[in-house]
Amino acid sequence: MAFIDYYKVLGVNPDASAADIRKAYRKLAKKYHPDINKDDPQAKERFQAINEANEVLGNPDKRKKYDEYGEHWKHAEEYEAQRREYEARNNSYGGFNYGNYDSWGDFSGSARNAGGFSDFFEQLFGNFGTNRTAYQKPQDLQATLTISLREAATTHKQTFSINGENIRITLPAGIADGQEIRLRNRGIKTASGERGDVYIKINIEPDPLFERKGDDLTLTATADIYTLLLGGEVTVPTLTGNVRMNIKAGTAPDSKLRLKGKGFPKYKKEGECGDLIVTIKMLMPTLNKQQKELLLKMKSLAQQ
Repeated sequence: MAFIDYYKVLGVNPDASAADIRKAYRKLAKKYHPDINKDDPQAKERFQAINEANEVLGNPDKRKKYDEYGEHWKHAEEYEAQRREYEARNNSYGGFNYGNYDSWGDFSGSARNAGGFSDFFEQLFGNFGTNRTAYQKPQDLQATLTISLREAATTHKQTFSINGENIRITLPAGIADGQEIRLRNRGIKTASGERGDVYIKINIEPDPLFERKGDDLTLTATADIYTLLLGGEVTVPTLTGNVRMNIKAGTAPDSKLRLKGKGFPKYKKEGECGDLIVTIKMLMPTLNKQQKELLLKMKSLAQQ
């Protein structure tokens, strides 16, 4: 697999801080989001590359492996396990001359640019003897899947590529931000045929209208002063369309009104939803001369 320079993908230097990486990722993810670039057929591919780079460089442990092993970072634990097992065997067989590779730290440190790390391990362990082949531990894979809040509110299928394989999964309605899905036996395949798992972390983008709090949704709506004083109705959006909400006479600005069952679907509980909590803001009117005179009369009457 061709080497991908994740630092170059995010446009940061290899010594960039975690904060710089987060800032670069957010900027690029917003710029190249497929929903914003619907006419660009390559936007989705760029967006996936940006997410992949952030998944690695945004994780201190993965970033350390990437910096040390380059394109082979996903096999770091496997390489280390093989190295330790080989050294143990080497000690029992009376020693082995590593020649120019007597310093594992120096060798692995240059792996990113050397391009021969995997060949070295194949040579080192592949010729050791069929009865003494080092055990390869199945390796898991991690991926991040970014979806919108509205997508998370519906049961739907998603297809994405990981490790050169297209994977199609069904996401149940009500899935949470940060939730992890495990796909068994879809990870890296070893020579023995064993496979690790794939762990998919769900990233839900912020919605311009709704904010999710558990199974509830919050929303801000406006009502004019007359509706607040005298009562009436206002139209508010929900995930399934607009609804009319009653406003009682004398409702104070910034009051929170609850619409039962109009919130977010509950995870794996078909037909059940949280509530929609609407904060009512007062829409200040622009008064003409006659309205101001009437308002002054009302004030005078209130002071009597």
